[in-house]
Amino acid sequence: MGIIKVDPFRGFDTMMRRVNEVFDDVQRGGIRFEVGDFAPRVDISDDDKALMITAELPGINKEDVKITVNEDNVLTIRGEKRREEKHEEKNYMRVERSYGSFTRSFALPDTVISDDVKASFDNGVLTIALAKREPAKPKELEVAIQ
Repeated sequence: MGIIKVDPFRGFDTMMRRVNEVFDDVQRGGIRFEVGDFAPRVDISDDDKALMITAELPGINKEDVKITVNEDNVLTIRGEKRREEKHEEKNYMRVERSYGSFTRSFALPDTVISDDVKASFDNGVLTIALAKREPAKPKELEVAIQ
């Protein structure tokens, strides 16, 4: 019978790497929370003038979507994808579509002007444009050489 070497910290490095990835996302301002049975997919892009968030919301009416920005500069998209209520007896072979309420939240960078938000909804695609201010230029103090 041979001796088996046991490493009590086996797998610990993988767990720590995943925890560090979460904290890296928080530090970069990219933290997001997903709550609900249905999680719409989102694209985020930015340029010099605006931060753009585009979310796919197929089968959802714009009246069922709510967008808020709170004082902590967190943008939240809430909504609900409702199942069609038909009282026909159907024998489903497969059900893959997701239904239910959802919440997606995103920490916004300090350069976003939280009062200047525009949203549009077209063909199941929600587009949110958040205007950005120019970042403050760092002060430069010239030091005289003696």
